[in-house]
Amino acid sequence: MTNRVRVAAVVLCLSIGAGCYYDVEEELYPNGCNTSNISYVQNIVPILEANCLSCHDALSQNGNVNLEGYDNVKQYADSGELLGTIRHEPGFSSMPQGTSMLPKCTIDRIQAWVDAGAPNN
Repeated sequence: MTNRVRVAAVVLCLSIGAGCYYDVEEELYPNGCNTSNISYVQNIVPILEANCLSCHDALSQNGNVNLEGYDNVKQYADSGELLGTIRHEPGFSSMPQGTSMLPKCTIDRIQAWVDAGAPNN
């Protein structure tokens, strides 16, 4: 095998391996978290669907918590319980349970929505 073939083989292996690398958006773009104009329907509902509703929907209500529907979510947002649990603050049950904290950007978006008065938008 010539040096040129070896170099080509190494380059090929490196490029294939690089394609499997998992990039974390928040690490790549630390200032890329947009928290302006956060909407309950467009931003908060998808977060709840992906992280909360499998345990806290109207049917399951684990821990007697129902996060299905705006009125229910608003209640937990207004009381501080929503942010306390997802931030893993003392005195609150850390959620999602049994996993690491939600990404900072996700929490920042929920915080922005709560700070805006948790509007039904």
